[in-house]
Amino acid sequence: MNQLLEELRAGLWAVWNRRWLALAIAWGICLLGWLVVALIPNTYESETRIFVQLDDVLTEQIGIGANARERDIDRIRQTLVSSVNLEKVVRSTRIGDAVSTPTQMEAAIDRLEDDIAVVSQGENIFEISAQSGRSELTDAENAELARTIAQRMIDIFREENLGGARGEMADSIGFLNQQLAEREAELASAEERRLAFEAANPDLVGGAQAIATQLSATRAELRSVEADLAAAQAAMAALDGQIASTPRTIAAPGGGGPQATLAQAEANLDAMRARGMTSEHPDVIAAERSVASLRQRAAAAGAPGGMPNPAYTSLQSMRGERQSNVMSLQSRAAALQAEIASINASAAREPGAAAEAQRISRDYEVLREQYDALLEDREELRLRGELRNENSATQFEVVDPPTTPRAPAAPNRPLLLLGVLIVGIGAGAGTAFTLSKLGSTFATASQLERTFGLPVVGTISHTFTEAGRELRRQRLKYFAAGVGGLGVLFVVLLGVELLQRSTMA
Repeated sequence: MNQLLEELRAGLWAVWNRRWLALAIAWGICLLGWLVVALIPNTYESETRIFVQLDDVLTEQIGIGANARERDIDRIRQTLVSSVNLEKVVRSTRIGDAVSTPTQMEAAIDRLEDDIAVVSQGENIFEISAQSGRSELTDAENAELARTIAQRMIDIFREENLGGARGEMADSIGFLNQQLAEREAELASAEERRLAFEAANPDLVGGAQAIATQLSATRAELRSVEADLAAAQAAMAALDGQIASTPRTIAAPGGGGPQATLAQAEANLDAMRARGMTSEHPDVIAAERSVASLRQRAAAAGAPGGMPNPAYTSLQSMRGERQSNVMSLQSRAAALQAEIASINASAAREPGAAAEAQRISRDYEVLREQYDALLEDREELRLRGELRNENSATQFEVVDPPTTPRAPAAPNRPLLLLGVLIVGIGAGAGTAFTLSKLGSTFATASQLERTFGLPVVGTISHTFTEAGRELRRQRLKYFAAGVGGLGVLFVVLLGVELLQRSTMA
């Protein structure tokens, strides 16, 4: 601890021993620094706040949700400081008076981009701040320019939100109309190719999958027709059996003779067979012999005297209908078999045509789906545009209008003046201390002992005469006046700055 105090005393002595050099350096740095601070132009800042309303029930009903509206607000906030909008600000304010070339315009836009900030405060509040600190303008002109820039940004926000959104909506609808026209032309061309291919290859429309589907359906229909044909043939066979067992004529009431007896005998024989008697049964054998004998007699007797059997006639009519149905089913089955053979032959003969048919059908379906999707998007976009024309999905109002600033926002001259004073004093003291370390003198006997490792027998004090003490006092007064003058100059500059600020306010 004693060594630390000794080092501190040695440092203070070293600075005090070179106090005039430290004071000169402090004065030089302070004068130069305060001059630089005085030359920094004042920067005035104008702020405004905008409230953006996002609540709209109708927009949510047609698909414009809160997320979509917030994306619109973010887009407007991000593009508000775009180069195009900043160029509008430059040309509409006095900044553009000195701009005559593209290079100057780019420089003005770059500087203006640093002077404008758009900050989101919460969900619905946006703060726009604009600064102006141009050296070629007076303080009043810079303050007015900052307010003008902030007001112009509000106007651009309104244009981007209302007119810009509507113009973008119209451009989007026009782009969709152009795409729809192109898709419609492509769809018409694909449809023409499809119709031409169908006309040239009617059995290959739809590709291999369509051919397989058609072949499967034809085979299923053939199986159904064959089943119906088998059923019809069985029914016709049964009907033929009934016709064979039905007499063509029957005896008239009150009539007799061989014909009537023959009819009766045939009826008895049929009745026996109907009861299940076989041809080997004695009664059946006797009845057959009787029928044969009666037929010979009826033939010898001449023309029959009976009347046609109505049942036999009805069965013949039914047989004609069933025979016609059987022939129709046979024709249909033959046609289906021929069709199956043709399909198999087409698939085997034209595999490339089948692939082409599938490709044409696929291209047509893809184009049709794209056209329908574009048409749906256009109608939805048009509905949104009509809604925005009637009731904008994003409405806003100015909460705090931009005002002309009365006090500069930058630089903070009181703080800069104090900083320059501290830096000047520190630089002077540091220079004096550094020079003392470079020299060969020692402030205390202890430093001398530690440096050379030898004991110090004693020290000799500095003795002043009366004239020396008077000269010392005179120099101390001069030094105090120098230090005091530096402090007074700082206070004067600080007072001038505060006076200027109060005058502006």
